[in-house]
Amino acid sequence: MSLLTTSLNSGSNGNSYFIGNDTEAVLVDVGISCREVEKRMARLKLPVSHLKAIFVSHEHTDHISGVEVLSRKYRLPVYITPSTLRNSHLQLEADLIRPFIADYPVIIGKLSVTAFKKFHDASEPHSFVIEGNGVRIGVFTDIGVPCEQVIYYFKQCHAAFLETNYDEEMLEKGKYPHYLKMRIRSNQGHLSNTQALVLFVKHKPDFMSHLFLSHLSRENNSPHLVQELFLKHAGDTAIIVASRYTETAVHTIRIQQHNTNPFAMKRGTLQLSLF
Repeated sequence: MSLLTTSLNSGSNGNSYFIGNDTEAVLVDVGISCREVEKRMARLKLPVSHLKAIFVSHEHTDHISGVEVLSRKYRLPVYITPSTLRNSHLQLEADLIRPFIADYPVIIGKLSVTAFKKFHDASEPHSFVIEGNGVRIGVFTDIGVPCEQVIYYFKQCHAAFLETNYDEEMLEKGKYPHYLKMRIRSNQGHLSNTQALVLFVKHKPDFMSHLFLSHLSRENNSPHLVQELFLKHAGDTAIIVASRYTETAVHTIRIQQHNTNPFAMKRGTLQLSLF
C-alpha cells in the first residue's frame, strides 16, 4: 500500500512533481524542459513510459514551459481548465486536451487526481491531491493564503509538497521593489515560512509521514533556515527540502499501520466558491 513521489524541480525557475505507483504516474506541472524531465527521471530510474497524464495548476511560465513538448512527444493528455489554457497560450494537440472540475476526481488507471481551487494571481488556479493504494499526496504550492479548501485537503494527506516561499525578514530587507514584495505577501501571492508552518502545526494529520518544503525563493529564503524551522515541529514527519536545481530522491509513501486515517475523500461534495 504505497505511492512513489519526487520533486523533479521546485522554484521560480521551474516546477514539476511526480506521483505514481509501480506502473503509472502523473506529473503536476511541467515547468522544466522535456529534456530535463527525461534526464532527471532517468537518473531516478523512473521510466518515462510510466507517465500517463500532466495536470496543470495555472498558466505561469515556471509551471508550463515544458508541457507542450513533453505532451506531444509522449502523447500525454494534459488536464487543464479552459481559462488556464486560454491564458497560457499553450499550443496543445486538440485530442490531448482534457478539462477538469474542482473537487471531482479524475481517474488515471489506479490513480485518482482531485483538483481544488486556491488563491493565487492566475486566471483559474488549482492544486491537486493524488490518491492511489489508499495513499494521498498533495501539491500545495503557489498559494496566497491557507484557505478552507487548502486546509480541508491538507488534513487528508500522507505526504505533501507545501510551499515555503519566503522568510519574512529576508523579503523585507531584500532587494525586491516594493510592489513585488506586496504581491508576494498578498492573499494572491505565495506562502511565507511562517504561514506554512502554522498550517503544518495546526492541521497536519498524525499519519503524515513526509513533508516536502517547496517553491523556495532563491533570494528570500534559505533551505537550511526553513528546514530547521520545520524540524522543531515535525515529530515523526520527515522534512525534505525540494531543490530548485535538481530532483529529490524518490520517496515511497506508505500507510502507517499504527495510524488510522479518519478522513475519507467525499467525491464531488466540496463545492466552495473562491471567485
